[in-house]
Amino acid sequence: MAALYDTRCLNHRDREAVARCPSCREFYCRECVTEHEGRVVCAKCLAALAAPARAGGLRYSIRRPVYAVIAFLLIWTCFFALGRLLLLLPDEFHEGTVWADAAGMFSPEAEP
Repeated sequence: MAALYDTRCLNHRDREAVARCPSCREFYCRECVTEHEGRVVCAKCLAALAAPARAGGLRYSIRRPVYAVIAFLLIWTCFFALGRLLLLLPDEFHEGTVWADAAGMFSPEAEP
């Protein structure tokens, strides 16, 4: 096996290699490698790492609006059901006596 100082960049044969890509095991110069998630990788391997994220992009871009519509329908259903429950209350419950009593508490004639 050749020492690192004897090796040349795979893309630039006139440059000395400074790193070896852990994925493809090839040697590269400073210009051809980049750091990604604590590792030094070449551009080709970095593109391969990013490809699965791009492939699922459409799925993730559709998922968010679908979740928003589902959340809206769920909240609307809850409010609709609450409104239906309030309509089932008898008329005697909300004749206004509760509010009249509360208004009397805050009147100037009320004793502390």
